[in-house]
Amino acid sequence: MYKLSEKGERIQSMFGSIAPRYDLLNRLLSCGIDRRWRRFAVRQISCPEKGRVLDVATGTGDVALEIAAQTPPSVTIVGVDFCREMVDLGLQKVKASPYAGRITMEVAPCEAIPFPDESFDSVTIAFGIRNVVDRLRGLKEMHRVLKQGGRVVILEFSTPRSKLFKFLYYFYFLRVLPMIGGLFSKFSAYKYLPDSVLEFPSREEFEKLLTEAGFLKPRHFDLTGGIATVYVAEK
Repeated sequence: MYKLSEKGERIQSMFGSIAPRYDLLNRLLSCGIDRRWRRFAVRQISCPEKGRVLDVATGTGDVALEIAAQTPPSVTIVGVDFCREMVDLGLQKVKASPYAGRITMEVAPCEAIPFPDESFDSVTIAFGIRNVVDRLRGLKEMHRVLKQGGRVVILEFSTPRSKLFKFLYYFYFLRVLPMIGGLFSKFSAYKYLPDSVLEFPSREEFEKLLTEAGFLKPRHFDLTGGIATVYVAEK
């Protein structure tokens, strides 16, 4: 059994506390753009008929549901997340969706994915890798459960490259977002969000980390002026 670090337990507890308002605030704070980002990310996966896709840090299941919407009915999806409160909400959403028979969810951290080697054709993680305390170990776990020839797709917040856009983005992200988040949920949680994004490696540094974890051909796609980035790599 993998034991989370003290920092990991704090992050897990924080997500548990904001779970009931998580979806609402995602839509509100991103003006709904997060849905478009997820659709683009899911279009990058590679999965044959009767294949399997793993969604790590699945949260309330938005990416898992999008994978089901974009793939043939024979494809099955497994979501894992270290926060039980998020998984419980995700299971409710899956049950109410047309894809209930194709999606399963489990509680598990990225650093200890509970599946055998080479179990999945693609692995995804959206807005979750920055919350993984042992990031390299988490990436190695995703590499381990991915089949040869499989693909990992990672969607994460980034820093815009344009100086003007970066200034406006920082103002919103560091000043406005925590205040709005605090009105509906916990201020500390939405203060953590920009802090965790700002400490995340640059695009080039993260691609090097993907290579260190064993992945090949890492590349990235910037979305909405570089607010978010999709990383794609192969095994």
